[in-house]
Amino acid sequence: MGTVSIITFFTALSFIFFGKSCLHKPYMKREFMRYNLSQYRIVVGVLQLLGGFGLLVGYYTSPYIIALASFGLFLLMIMGVVVRFKIKDNILQTVPAIAYAFLSAVICYNSIKIIIQMQ
Repeated sequence: MGTVSIITFFTALSFIFFGKSCLHKPYMKREFMRYNLSQYRIVVGVLQLLGGFGLLVGYYTSPYIIALASFGLFLLMIMGVVVRFKIKDNILQTVPAIAYAFLSAVICYNSIKIIIQMQ
């Protein structure tokens, strides 16, 4: 199993965990209230679950699915970084969103490389 495969599984499982937490954990309800984005908590949780499962399904079926899922997660994390800056969170609170944006970008880049090689 290569590095990108490990990153893909780690990222997928992380987003499945985060998505489930986003939907059910009181802590996440409070966090979204702190972000002043309570109305988007369910949508974000569902998108995280879809992205995480998309990475897993795509890994076994299609680089196109991985590319779509990872790009969606990348965009979600970039928006997370913007929100963190907007509410003036410190850098330590912002680093996880930056890291997951980076990981998602790496996965997306790799899947696009595979798609190009297939043609």
